[in-house]
Amino acid sequence: MSKIESLETLLHEQLKDIYSAEKQLTKALPRMAKSASSDVLKEALEAHLKETEVQIERLEKIAEEQDIKLSGKKCRGMEGLIDEGKEALDLKGDEVLIDAAIIAAAQKVEHYEISAYGTARTIAEQLGLSDVAELLTASLEEESAADEKLTSISEEDVLGEYLKGRSEMRADEAPGVRG
Repeated sequence: MSKIESLETLLHEQLKDIYSAEKQLTKALPRMAKSASSDVLKEALEAHLKETEVQIERLEKIAEEQDIKLSGKKCRGMEGLIDEGKEALDLKGDEVLIDAAIIAAAQKVEHYEISAYGTARTIAEQLGLSDVAELLTASLEEESAADEKLTSISEEDVLGEYLKGRSEMRADEAPGVRG
């Protein structure tokens, strides 16, 4: 177990945790994209993989500037979220509902990352590390945008189409009702 001796040490531990989280996510996102049936969702997950790779590069730049080693720590939070997400990938049933479950899992990941980047950025700001804070802010903004994109896909593409299809089906089944 690591000992937190200073605010700098806490920042370094947070950065290691985020780095581990992002590395784990680079392995999970391709599986999620492959399992999605919605082309829009697939594209969003594939685009976020590319963003995640850039975020890893930012973290490596910060580590180089701060002379810290990012490896050696496993983010248990992300590990749990990915395990939970695997449950969505193993679901059987309506493809649209499985896509909705994938979105739910992905948004949990985004919220975790938003929290992690926000915390690390705040610590960097308190330490007067404006360059570090700026890099973390860029990743934080990307994570927030990814979350908003997933909400939009859920509302407009996945669940919107599902509910539209169900209401059309009900109208077709009702005697004397025209759709």
